[in-house]
Amino acid sequence: MLPDDKVRELKAWLEASPLDENIDVEFKGEDQEQRAAEQFLMRAFGIALFVMALILVIQFNSFSPGLLILSAVVMSTVGVLLGLLVTKQPFGVVMSGVGVIALTGIVVNNNIVLIDTYNILRRTGMPAMEAVPRTGAQRLRPALLTTVTTILGLMLMVLGINIDVLGRHVSVGDPSTQWWTQLATAIAGGLAFATLLTLVLTPSLLMLAEKLRRREPESSPALAAILQPETS
Repeated sequence: MLPDDKVRELKAWLEASPLDENIDVEFKGEDQEQRAAEQFLMRAFGIALFVMALILVIQFNSFSPGLLILSAVVMSTVGVLLGLLVTKQPFGVVMSGVGVIALTGIVVNNNIVLIDTYNILRRTGMPAMEAVPRTGAQRLRPALLTTVTTILGLMLMVLGINIDVLGRHVSVGDPSTQWWTQLATAIAGGLAFATLLTLVLTPSLLMLAEKLRRREPESSPALAAILQPETS
């Protein structure tokens, strides 16, 4: 049983059987360190999202690409949770949190390449209805290659397999491998789910943004400015 489970049991017991009001109960040790690590990672993730949004808006000269990419980053955390659920791994605040932050770099890269390809096709005069599926077709192989090679490279850590090349020995579940299992599982699961988002959801949102831009330029100039694609 994990220490966090015992802490929850103790908190539930204290709520059911409250102590004297003059007695203060405070959990120290691993529980305190975990809360501190959780606060640090949440701040780091928030700052990373803000910096990425700022850079994307500056580079694309438009708000819509940045919003699309950041939405894919946030939704990729669903894949992290699904990956941990399938492998029956607990969500470790430190290692899983670091995995989520590391995952954002790959997700952002895939979406930047896809949106940049879409903008290039649009600048050639291609209609949005044709540019969206062609963008998905052109970026399908690079996105799948990135996903497959990364996941295959992480599978040894996901499965907890340790290979001693010099000693010609293979072991499963060694203590040295358990430290990295949550990190590798978070990245592999999140990347697999994020690839589906990149190839399906992002093109759909690009088409939706184009339709909104066509419908709202006169009634909502602010919305039109936000949805205006890059033209430079």
